[in-house]
Amino acid sequence: MTRTRRLPGSRPPVRHDTRRPGAAPRRTAPPPRPTDVFADRLLSVLSGHRPVHSMLRHTVGRAYDELAWLAERGTLRTRGARPVVQDIGYFMPRPGAIEAFARIATGDRLRAMAFRLEHTPTHHWRCTAVELEGPRMPADPD
Repeated sequence: MTRTRRLPGSRPPVRHDTRRPGAAPRRTAPPPRPTDVFADRLLSVLSGHRPVHSMLRHTVGRAYDELAWLAERGTLRTRGARPVVQDIGYFMPRPGAIEAFARIATGDRLRAMAFRLEHTPTHHWRCTAVELEGPRMPADPD
């Protein structure tokens, strides 16, 4: 029996070729859709599990102010079960823009959230509008 000599604290030799003979090609999971990612991010902020400023680089224009206004009112904060996204639907009015809605389950109650995403020249999605059921943020006095 042949043994290789190892120094204390070193690791045993490893196989560098990760392919396995006769194995099927490795399946890669598709990346999450931007609607799914943003619905989860918005829900985390609106339910009080993440701070509003965590969405600062993910929002454009008035959307951040709307989000802060909605989060301040605590519409989706619950004492019991944590709110979850139950369903997401979307419409693409033009290339590079998505208008989405999400059904939010909070215990035995179902709520609605709508948001708009736009694709930037830097190839990132940014939220440009967010709404929940109920009162809307007052318009800016110009």
